[in-house]
Amino acid sequence: MASVPVIPDSHNHVLAELECLDPLLSALRLDSSRLKCTCIDVSKRWLALGSSGGGLNLIQKDGWKQRLFLTHKEGAISQVACCLHDEDYVAVATSQGLVVVWELNQERRGKPERIYVSSEHKGRKVTALCWDTATLRVFVGDHVGKVSAIKINTSKQGKAAATFVMFPVQIITTVDSRVVQLDYLDGRLLISSLTRTYLCDTERQKFWKIGNKERDGEFGACFFPVGKNSGNQQPLIYCARPGSRMWEVNFDGEVQSTHQFKQLLSSPPLPVVTLRQDPHYTGSSCSPQSLSFSKLLYLTEHCVVTWTEKGIYIFLPQNVQVLLWSEVKDIQDIAVHKSELFCLHTNGKVVHLSLLLVDRCIERLMRRGFWTLAARVSCLFQNSVVSCRARKNLPLDKLEHLKSQLDASTQQDLIVQLEELISKLEPLDSACSSRRSSISSHESFSVLDSGIYRVISRRGSQSDEDSCSLHSQTFSEDERLKEFPVHHEDEQLELENVSHASVVVDADRNETFLPFSIPLSFRSPSPLVSLQAVKESVSSFVRKTTEKIGTLHISPESRGKHEAKDDEQLPELTLNPVASPQEEKESETQNCQLPEEDPLRDLKAATAETIAKLQDPLVLLEPQCMRRVLQEWLVHLEEKFNKEHSALSVKESKTVSYRDPVDKEQSDILEDCIEKENTDETCVSKTMCENGTDVSGPLGCGFQVSPPCAIKPDVLKDLVELSTLCFELRVFSCGSGEAEESSDRSLPPAASGTLACRFMQSYFFLLDLKRVKQCIITMYATSPHVWETYIAGLKELSCHSPVALAMENENEMLKILKLLHDLGPWDDSPLLLAHAQRLYEKFGETALRPLIKFHPSILPSDIKQLCRNDPAHFLAYLDSLVKSKPEDERPFLLRSLLQPESVRLDWLCLAVSHDAPQRTNTVDEEGNPRPRSHLFTWGYSQLILLLIKLPADFVMKEKMADICKSHGFWPGYLFLCLELDRRMEAFTNIVHLDDLSLLSGEDGSIPETIEEWKFVLHLAQNHSTAFHHHSPQNGNAVSNGGPSCPDCITVENVALLLAKAIGPNRALPLLQECGLTLELSERFTGVCEILRIAEKRQRALIQSMLERCDRFLWSQQA
Repeated sequence: MASVPVIPDSHNHVLAELECLDPLLSALRLDSSRLKCTCIDVSKRWLALGSSGGGLNLIQKDGWKQRLFLTHKEGAISQVACCLHDEDYVAVATSQGLVVVWELNQERRGKPERIYVSSEHKGRKVTALCWDTATLRVFVGDHVGKVSAIKINTSKQGKAAATFVMFPVQIITTVDSRVVQLDYLDGRLLISSLTRTYLCDTERQKFWKIGNKERDGEFGACFFPVGKNSGNQQPLIYCARPGSRMWEVNFDGEVQSTHQFKQLLSSPPLPVVTLRQDPHYTGSSCSPQSLSFSKLLYLTEHCVVTWTEKGIYIFLPQNVQVLLWSEVKDIQDIAVHKSELFCLHTNGKVVHLSLLLVDRCIERLMRRGFWTLAARVSCLFQNSVVSCRARKNLPLDKLEHLKSQLDASTQQDLIVQLEELISKLEPLDSACSSRRSSISSHESFSVLDSGIYRVISRRGSQSDEDSCSLHSQTFSEDERLKEFPVHHEDEQLELENVSHASVVVDADRNETFLPFSIPLSFRSPSPLVSLQAVKESVSSFVRKTTEKIGTLHISPESRGKHEAKDDEQLPELTLNPVASPQEEKESETQNCQLPEEDPLRDLKAATAETIAKLQDPLVLLEPQCMRRVLQEWLVHLEEKFNKEHSALSVKESKTVSYRDPVDKEQSDILEDCIEKENTDETCVSKTMCENGTDVSGPLGCGFQVSPPCAIKPDVLKDLVELSTLCFELRVFSCGSGEAEESSDRSLPPAASGTLACRFMQSYFFLLDLKRVKQCIITMYATSPHVWETYIAGLKELSCHSPVALAMENENEMLKILKLLHDLGPWDDSPLLLAHAQRLYEKFGETALRPLIKFHPSILPSDIKQLCRNDPAHFLAYLDSLVKSKPEDERPFLLRSLLQPESVRLDWLCLAVSHDAPQRTNTVDEEGNPRPRSHLFTWGYSQLILLLIKLPADFVMKEKMADICKSHGFWPGYLFLCLELDRRMEAFTNIVHLDDLSLLSGEDGSIPETIEEWKFVLHLAQNHSTAFHHHSPQNGNAVSNGGPSCPDCITVENVALLLAKAIGPNRALPLLQECGLTLELSERFTGVCEILRIAEKRQRALIQSMLERCDRFLWSQQA
């Protein structure tokens, strides 16, 4: 049997035609060549079909029973729009350009009546209709760009309302080309024409153009309402752009980003589930599609639907994802309501499609008795059917029933495929299957989709003895999830690191849960559950239920890990379900002693006292006082946590040997520094040497990425705040039970960085990773090993994430990036940095450019740290990031990235020193510009100009000018000289560059005063003299610098500029005063004569115009 292509598990939705509308069209006689459907719209109640004969059919969607037929003698129906907030009204546009508004009078059971006919667009083709979402108002757009609004006065409002509607038709605006689409939301009207999109505030009568770049063709736009759980977030706008792109625009009309779907549309199309033909899927990718989306429609939550002549496309624009696309040919228009799509084809045919989850689609097909089609869809989408979400609606018994409905004689191949699917859901010959069936026979056991067995006992039980009788207690999956909430940490990555046999103490609920969600009946009298009591209860429960549950499989790796840490992690127990009787006896003996004190009591008290002290303004505003307070608190933290971590490190050091040579050098530096320090200023002194403590000891072991014991959320929040504050103020632990202040005056940067590395390794689980990252970038810029340690901690924290696992097995960067994007949104999660580091290490510079999609989750400062050994890679990323934005947004983006302001100089130095001309080609031996050297190509010239043109103080501008001059970037240097009002210096360099266009440009470099003109004339005279003096040595430069060259800086060319600027009559005396008249040719005299004639004619023209204006004004007074 040939293998059938299976649709990937990333596709969970499908378009399905569950009912055919062909009989309805036949009953309406809209299936003939003479009469066909021309337009369509849909609401909650009605399906509206306009016909070429001028009739409007309104069909009730509930059962397709009742219908209304509205006739129009004004021509064929070209547009129809149902009022969504009051379905008693419908608007119709005819082929003659008339707009008719109907009141259906369904509530009063009267006849439909015309309540208004607008002739504002008569003789034109109406291309768009749109209703107001709150009031009875219709917006109309036509093919010449005219947009009007019709205010409806109805019988429901009474006769008194007529006095308030003085002008029922209002002209909104006239755009530059045909109106393609109209949309309305919350007082804003969206108009999409052939060239651009406009946003109109209809209440305040304000208009905005969206974006700066025009387009040419039919491109739609729509509002994107936010969900109910989005708070005060404003709606978004999506505008179609050429090349399968969309602009994401805020509600004020500002473009936020551009989404590219071209590459995403290279996936094969999904089949449409229909009774007309069997679904077919090729599985072969197609080429990227560059499409023009003629209309955009909002579909359910988070989706936007559009179509072309090739197919239907549904996007998740906020996530930049393609939900699906299917080949549906010859679509003329689509009307949507919630998840329903009514497609009007060019031949007048109407198709009703529904966007459904695959499991819902199969379930509906089975409910309607379409067994063969349901089976084929199940086999095609078997990856989705196997998923946890689908198995809720398609349990095993339903699929077995589906198989039993197939004909064994004619559908044997389909039955075999369905049996393969069922075998994936439940392996028949595995030990897991038998164990699952035996456990599931007890009503108090449940099996999760992830394979975990959950045992549930009643909360009302009084002792562990009662738990032997397993009570019947069933929950739906949603109820169980609500009953046993899972607290998500950073991307749920820590959940993978936690053993399935660990015990978690939840102080808020005062109950202890096994990872299999077995609620223990023991209740502690105090809010914090006693550790020994938990161990006793667990041991008792396991001993009595071992025979019923069987052997729970724990991976050898995790079992060995927990056995090694059993005596070290006190609050986090390791449970072995098949423990020996001797081990049980020992555990029971230990459980006899119940501690009465909270193990974190001293640390909690010290934390509360420290927070109270830090709230004192005298302490808060004095860094030294803050350091002393934190030093005292750090001692308590060291006593509680670092002892356990140190013990763990000793055990791990016996089997794992890891020591970076850099760390060893840093350790030696630190030890030498410590010997020189006074024992009063630091606690890292002879005591550590006598105890044989290695300062860099913890650097050789792993990170403490998770708490060694259960900590209440409010306590953990305070510990994180104080630990992060210690890191920011360089108050570190010295490893001997005391705390040390590492400041700039006490320790060199290398030693301070080593202490910071050790602090991160010991207390990584207590640090605010975002603040720590910012602190490292600003305070440890000269200590790269601190950043390396931070990244190593993030890698260990995310080592079990899907991205990390895919990185080990996958060599295609695009697949990894797609997985990384699908796991978003990342917001400001530092874990994204670990994945970016892995990508850079594996793929090099090519991995950096795609990371611009993750901005601002990843900032340029982060990328600079990642590739600090190769600054050219960072420049390529920064240049790509800036160029990814529209030109008008680039300065704002760059300014937001310059935090702190000092990084501007660093980035400028990098930009002028990479992919740049040699300095000898731009600067001569005397430090002056070489002629025409400003015309050299600089790889990052756009980035350099953006950096220097941003607002900055005087000192910063001077530093940037010095950098540009030293590297020979003359366009930037001239710009800065003019900004710093060093005009004479700018003119001097312009003359050396020998380019007349630099003086006659629009950048303000033309001389403004007589003194400046004299200065430039003398510079030109000296430059010409020096140029001719050295001309024999410059070869071809003689002809370029000669007087005949029109764009070189010569006395005559500068004199012509002077004559044009101040007039020839004032220029000649100035030239005589400077003694330069002898150097002028006949060409100069001829140009001056032409200028005099032009000036006279201009004066005469102005005089004539003034006289005419004067006569006109006097005639108006008379």
